[in-house]
Amino acid sequence: MDVRKIVILGPESTGKSVLCQQLAEHYNTIWCPEYAREYLLKYGTAYNYDDLLTIAQQQLKLEDEYTERVRSLPPSANGQRMLFIDTDMYVMKVWCEFVFNNCHRFILDQIIEREYDQYLLCNTDLPWVKDELREYPDLENRVKLFYMYKDLMVNQSTPWTEVFGSYDERLPVALGAVEKMLEGK
Repeated sequence: MDVRKIVILGPESTGKSVLCQQLAEHYNTIWCPEYAREYLLKYGTAYNYDDLLTIAQQQLKLEDEYTERVRSLPPSANGQRMLFIDTDMYVMKVWCEFVFNNCHRFILDQIIEREYDQYLLCNTDLPWVKDELREYPDLENRVKLFYMYKDLMVNQSTPWTEVFGSYDERLPVALGAVEKMLEGK
């Protein structure tokens, strides 16, 4: 039995990490964090275009490590092994294009090569939470980024669901989408 991979994506400060943690707890599994946070905390926020390639490569390495960890876990109550992933190459693509108007070929190739079972796209309707790594507190840029993600979701074949509402409202929406995916609908 292979691992079902569910990616949570969207603009910064939209509850992705919280949702990953909640879903992993619900399904008694683990979640893969966003490598960019570790990188930026270590090297600072004055990143350049090539730093984004390094972050992308390390994100995939981290995802592969967590996938192997999930394979060693017992299946959840539903008989599935699942990994919730905070960020994938679509996030890297949007980040590259939004900041640098360009995207590394490696990231684009990985979008084609990697397969996922479900995407959960987090809307910008949560209040902005400041932290030392976040760059776009204004709603205009957050909404612009959200629609960049939504455009990507609409134009790819993996099932996806928009997650919106308060923190309390998001988990049931996400659980419904995951259950639908597990049922094969």
